Amino acid sequence: MNDISQFILRGLSFAAEQKYREIYDEAIARIKADTQDAAAYFVLGKISADHNNHVKARELFGKAVDLAPDNVYCHVYLAQILTLSGEQVSAKHHVDIAASLAQNADHHVADTIGVIYTRTGFHELAIPWFKSAVQSRPDLDNYQYNLGASLQFIGEFKQAEAAFRQVLKIQPNHYRALSSLVQLKKQTTENQIIPKLTATFERLSGDADAQLHLGHAIAKSLEDLGDYRESLDWLHKAKAMKLQQASLVNYQEIVHALKDLPLNKTETEGGEAPIFIVGLPRTGTTLVDRILGSHSEVISAGELNLFAGLVKQAAGSHSNLTLDVETLAEAAKLKATDILNLGDQYIKLCEPLRRGAKRFTDKMPLNFLYCGLIHQALPNARIVVLRRNPMDSCLSNYRQLLTTQQAYYAYTYSLAATAQFYCLFDELIAHWDDILPSDRFLQIQYEDIVFDQRNQTERLLNFCDLAWEEACLNFHQNEAPVSTASSVQVRKPLYSGSIGRWQRYDGALQELEQILRDKDINLLEGLLKRS
Repeated sequence: MNDISQFILRGLSFAAEQKYREIYDEAIARIKADTQDAAAYFVLGKISADHNNHVKARELFGKAVDLAPDNVYCHVYLAQILTLSGEQVSAKHHVDIAASLAQNADHHVADTIGVIYTRTGFHELAIPWFKSAVQSRPDLDNYQYNLGASLQFIGEFKQAEAAFRQVLKIQPNHYRALSSLVQLKKQTTENQIIPKLTATFERLSGDADAQLHLGHAIAKSLEDLGDYRESLDWLHKAKAMKLQQASLVNYQEIVHALKDLPLNKTETEGGEAPIFIVGLPRTGTTLVDRILGSHSEVISAGELNLFAGLVKQAAGSHSNLTLDVETLAEAAKLKATDILNLGDQYIKLCEPLRRGAKRFTDKMPLNFLYCGLIHQALPNARIVVLRRNPMDSCLSNYRQLLTTQQAYYAYTYSLAATAQFYCLFDELIAHWDDILPSDRFLQIQYEDIVFDQRNQTERLLNFCDLAWEEACLNFHQNEAPVSTASSVQVRKPLYSGSIGRWQRYDGALQELEQILRDKDINLLEGLLKRS
C-alpha cells in the first residue's frame, strides 16, 4: 500500500473515532511540507464532509482526485459527496473510475461504490458490489440492507426479503429493514408483524427517523388489514417528532415568484426533446415513466435533481437552498441565451444516463416548479404533468414515506401542510397551462390512464412524438430498475384499487377536505362515473 492510501486510511480511522483535531493537524503539516499531497487534501475533505460542509468537501476531494487520479479512495469519496449535492452525473463518472480501480477493494469501499451506483440510479451495477461487501462481512447489517434495497428496486422481491430478514437476524431493531419488509407485500391477518413493529416503535421512542419509518410501516399494515382510521392515527404518531424538528419551505412565496418569471419566446423546432414527467409524488409519475420507458426509443434516466441544480448555478445566488425566492429573483435576470446554454448543459450531462437511447425521461416530480424555465431552456422538451383526485393526491403524499434528506418534502409531515401544498400545485399548474404551448405541456389524469389505458397511452405517445408500440401497454413487464416507492406496484398490471382511497377513512379527513374546499378545489375530480 502506498503512502497516499496509508494516510487516507489513517484519516478515515481517526474520523471514525472523531479525533478530528489530531488528524487535521497532521494533514496541515503534510501540506506545509508538500502542497501536492493528495492524501492530506482527502483527509481535510473527510473532515469537512463529516461537519456537513459539502461545498468545501467537494473542493478538497476534487483536489485530491486531481493530484492522485489513480487512487480509488479519492474517486469514491468525491463521488459520494457529489451525490449529496445532487450532481448525479458527475458522481457516476467518478464511481465508474473507482470501480475500475477497485477490483481488490475492501468491503467498505465495495459497499460505498454500491451506494453511489444506487443513488445515481444504476442498481444493476450496485448489486455486485453489495454482494462483494456482504461476502466479506456477512455480519454487518447495513451491507445486507443495502443489498436488499437494490434487489427490491430491480424487482427481485424474494431475494430482497431474504436479505432484509438476514438484517434482522443481525440487528433485530433495524427499523429500515422492518419497514421494508412491510412494503414488499400486502399484510394479512396471518402474515403481519404489527406487534414487532409497535414494540420497536416504543423501544426507539427518542429517534425521530425510527419513529417515522416504523409508524409508516404500522400504518401501512393496518390499512392492508382494513383499519383505516387507526392507520391514520399511526401516521400522525409517526410524523409528530419530525414535524417538531422540521423547517417547512415557504412554497407560497416560491410559487408567487415563479408566476412572476418572464417567459422569453423561443424557437421550438429541432433540438433535443427530453420528456419531463412532473407532478406531486405518488400520483402516477412512475407509472407514466414506465409506460414511456417501455418504448424502444426511450429510456428512463430516473429522478434527476440536475435541472434544479443548473438553475441554481446559473442564477448564482448564495442562499443555502436550491430553490428559494432569492434564487428565482436572480434567475429572472438571466438572458435567453443563458437559459438556452443551461439546457445545453443539461443535455450534455444527461448523456451517460441515456445508455445510447434516442430519447429519455426525467421523472423528478418537483420539476413541476420549473416548467417555465424548462420550456425556455429546452424548447423541444415535452412536459407531462400528472393529475390525480385532490383528496387521493394529498392522502398519497401524507401516507408515503418520502426522502428525509431534502427539506422540500417536509410538507408531508403535516396533513394541513400537504393540503396547502396541493392548492399551490394546482395554482401553479393552471399558470403553466395558460402560458406554455399545448404541444409542449400536457396534463394527464391518473384515473383516466387506469380506466382508459389504450387511448390515454396513445395520447401520451402522440404528444411525445413517439410511434405506437404495444409494449407500452405491458409496462409491468419492463425489467428496468425502479428506485421509487412504486417499485412493487409498477411491476403489476394496472388496477383501480387505490382510486378513491380517501373515501374509506370514514370522515377522518375532514381537515383536509375543508382546506381544499376553501380553495374551491373539486374533491371529485377524476372520480366521476365513467360509462
